[in-house]
Amino acid sequence: MKVKILGVLLLAIFFASCGEYNKVLKSRDAELKYTYAKKYFDEGKYGRTSTLLDEILNTYTGSPKEQEILFLLAQAYFYDKDYQSATQYYTRYYNKFPKGDYTELARFNSAYGLYLDSPDARLDQTSTVRSWQEFNSFLEYFPQSEKAPEAIDLVDKLREKLAYKEFLAARLYYNLGLYMGNNYDACVITSKEALKLYYNTVFAEEFQILIVRAKFELAMNSIATKRDSRHRDLIDEHFNYKNMFPNGKYSKESERYYRNSLKALGQEIDELTNETIQEERNN
Repeated sequence: MKVKILGVLLLAIFFASCGEYNKVLKSRDAELKYTYAKKYFDEGKYGRTSTLLDEILNTYTGSPKEQEILFLLAQAYFYDKDYQSATQYYTRYYNKFPKGDYTELARFNSAYGLYLDSPDARLDQTSTVRSWQEFNSFLEYFPQSEKAPEAIDLVDKLREKLAYKEFLAARLYYNLGLYMGNNYDACVITSKEALKLYYNTVFAEEFQILIVRAKFELAMNSIATKRDSRHRDLIDEHFNYKNMFPNGKYSKESERYYRNSLKALGQEIDELTNETIQEERNN
């Protein structure tokens, strides 16, 4: 019986609340809507807050309250996890009020919302790129902010996600090989561009060995007139790999391609290091 009574009371409160909200929504009193929007925000009813503020925002344009309403609207969308809309209003806020009371937080949350909205690396990374740009902008304007260390950390994470997406693309090109065209060239181009953009990424070694592998495949599948030059390209990339990663996990693999190319060019393998020769003896 107590449970039933409690259920009835909760339903009564719910319908009373809905009735109150509908009355406010239908009202032409902007100040009333503004008051209730703040009330609903404090209660965590962010959908109601954004609906009411959207309706009255134009009414307060140019007034002292516009700044607070615009920021509160962005916050409501943010907490309601509509990050695209939140960023739209945060951006509108800090563009209109570059020295406003909430500009620092607006710039940070604009970037952070896009970070939270960033999808899996296999999907379109528009939100990731925009978040990266927004965080860099935040750090440019507020380098001494308390949130600067967090922003720097998130920029690094975004860079790694973008680097990982490029790695997936480069690896796919390599795996496609000569299917419907020369995908090895695309693998090399993608990997080299990624190394320029994300030079200290954790995927740097993966990019460089993909370049070596792709160059080797290009050399092995070349017409006679291009074969020697492509083997020389492979040798150059092998030494790039060795310089970048002296103790790299793919060292033996890269060395094998290098030796193969030396043989193909008719050169003696006297350039092998003593360490490599000793390893071969031990094996």
